[in-house]
Amino acid sequence: MLSAVHTLNWILPVLYLGSFIVYTYDFAKGQKTFHNSKRIFLFVTLLLHTFYLLSRTIEFNHPPITNKFEIFTILAFAISFSYFLLELLTDIRGTGSFIIFFSLVFQLISSIYIKDLLEVQEVLRSRLLGLHVTSALLGYSGITISAVYGLLFILLYKEIKLSKFGIIFKRLPSLETLEKLSFYSAAMGFVLLTFTIIIGIIWLPLAFDEFSYSDPKLISTGIIWIVYGIGILTKLLGNWYGKKVIIFSLLGFTLMLLSLLLSNLLANTFHTFS
Repeated sequence: MLSAVHTLNWILPVLYLGSFIVYTYDFAKGQKTFHNSKRIFLFVTLLLHTFYLLSRTIEFNHPPITNKFEIFTILAFAISFSYFLLELLTDIRGTGSFIIFFSLVFQLISSIYIKDLLEVQEVLRSRLLGLHVTSALLGYSGITISAVYGLLFILLYKEIKLSKFGIIFKRLPSLETLEKLSFYSAAMGFVLLTFTIIIGIIWLPLAFDEFSYSDPKLISTGIIWIVYGIGILTKLLGNWYGKKVIIFSLLGFTLMLLSLLLSNLLANTFHTFS
């Protein structure tokens, strides 16, 4: 199985590059040539990536969460998987290249620098911890995708305002659709972060003797969850639409980056394993 893990490690960036090329070509040409096949290509990529993650977990007896390069491969999977779910739910297929590009970058970095780790701390062998981290990355991926759609909304909005009706205007969905995609992505991220927090509340106190609810990463995740919860409720109950939704998405994404950066700079956290 070790040889299969190593082989897939180098096949995956090639597959993500292929998915990116197919989606980009379809976006540029605006034809129906790859309308269905590109989704199948991405599905096969995600299927093999799932097998890779499971194989690596079994081979080294721990989920691939022990260092940043293992995290990168899960992040690559999480971003494309979140987009794939969104595409299935909405059947909007013209924005994939903007999302899959990030998976390509993360997986390429992971494939180059990842190492075989047999000796890790015992807590890192927990499958529940793997689920906790994976759901968190899926949640953050949903928020990131929401911000990408927000940027596409602004780009298209400026094109329309300047009466530039080029490829961006012709290929991107309408402003209303981009707004919905941004909101749906944020909502998906919120649900997954909720799942992450529930797992943490149940399991983390049992796994760490020095567990504290004042841990910086728990606080940062809680802040992000509260902000997006308020934003989603405001959208649903307060009838937010258009640029208000987009501004919320971009500000929320900025808050997420700042919160995660500050929490990682603070050393006093049980989430630090090295």
